[in-house]
Amino acid sequence: MRGIEVVPSAKRLMTSLRNLGYDLPQAVADIVDNSIAADAKTIHIDTQFNGDDSWLRISDDGSGMSNPQLLEAMRYGSDRDYTAESDLGKFGLGMKTASLSQCQRLTVASRSSLGKAVIGYSWDLDHIQKYNRWEILPLTDTSVISEKLQNAKGTVILWERLDRILGYTHPYGEPQRLQLNKISREIEEHLAMVFHKFLSGQLDRPKLKIVLNSATLEAWDPYCRNQHYTTQCATSTYSIVHEGQSGVILMEPFVLPNMDDFNTPAEHKKAAGPKKWNSQQGFYFYRMDRMIQSGGWSGLRTKDEHIKLARIGIRFSKELDDAFKINVAKMRVQLPQQLKDKIEKEVQAVTKAARERYARAGKSRRPTTPPTSSGSGSAPTARPISVPVLTLDQWATRLLAVTTPAELSAVQAALKRLKSR
Repeated sequence: MRGIEVVPSAKRLMTSLRNLGYDLPQAVADIVDNSIAADAKTIHIDTQFNGDDSWLRISDDGSGMSNPQLLEAMRYGSDRDYTAESDLGKFGLGMKTASLSQCQRLTVASRSSLGKAVIGYSWDLDHIQKYNRWEILPLTDTSVISEKLQNAKGTVILWERLDRILGYTHPYGEPQRLQLNKISREIEEHLAMVFHKFLSGQLDRPKLKIVLNSATLEAWDPYCRNQHYTTQCATSTYSIVHEGQSGVILMEPFVLPNMDDFNTPAEHKKAAGPKKWNSQQGFYFYRMDRMIQSGGWSGLRTKDEHIKLARIGIRFSKELDDAFKINVAKMRVQLPQQLKDKIEKEVQAVTKAARERYARAGKSRRPTTPPTSSGSGSAPTARPISVPVLTLDQWATRLLAVTTPAELSAVQAALKRLKSR
């Protein structure tokens, strides 16, 4: 039997999707995900305050898009493959919903090679409200975009009519200008945290550079691994199966130093993080090395001043998205119940160590001989403690948890030879 197609009202649905719960830093992070997926090495974020003509622009030097690719990217629920190992996308909604949660006009322009013309299209809410049709508008000449793609390939995202950002229908005046400056600092803090693994160059890909209004971002490491007195506890791996999908979770716990044990007061202040000390305690969830959620105990603990020095990284692969119930905005996850049961004992040990360290504040807690630095003049590394003796199968599980698809066959062959001895 042939069904009857019922097309949603464009103006009603697009207006509703503006309220998925993005805040500005999270919306910008969702755009940065696309740039990373396009193999960008440098991402520029620029803001311009000019009343009604204020704008925010995100541009990258990635692979760019052909016209068919761009048209598909502009589609709500874009029909493309998200299985690539480097792809941080999931639902095919992020670029559109993140952008239009903050502005009324989204323009995307791209060039896939220098020999091709710049192409671009816009979603304009005024046009949608007037005609109630799912129509994008072809790019019109705009110097704000052309200056970034004039002699380069890549993609430019332009947000205009920033009603949600500046908070006024007609945003003129000093308060609105100061508001744009304030939220630029919030964007900086959030991106430095969410993409700290990319910015620090610790991944198997070129080090990412993000420039916000001409200032290059520095990675914010939630675990303070450059501090002499940070304690890195034993890393653990757990295997879970959810609705037929199996995956491995890597858990890395840390206990941070007390205030007086930081290298400098400025570094202690920076370590507080965007949400400050008490709210930054707890779990840090990563999907494909991109931080999804920072802080909080997912129901295993309540926020407590006495355990604020405990921070635990939890890394999972995209195969476990449903198990962690990741949402469209990639801002929230839920800890699977079967994982809660497995990690309770280790979480208890880490929070106990954090509580004991907190209680020793001001009581000559520095060891007589500080931990050895990683080299002359280099930053010290975190001190590992309580490293368990593992079986070969346990080491194999940990190794496979951090193995990329390209490395898998070689690693499996090496493990097979090792087990045969």
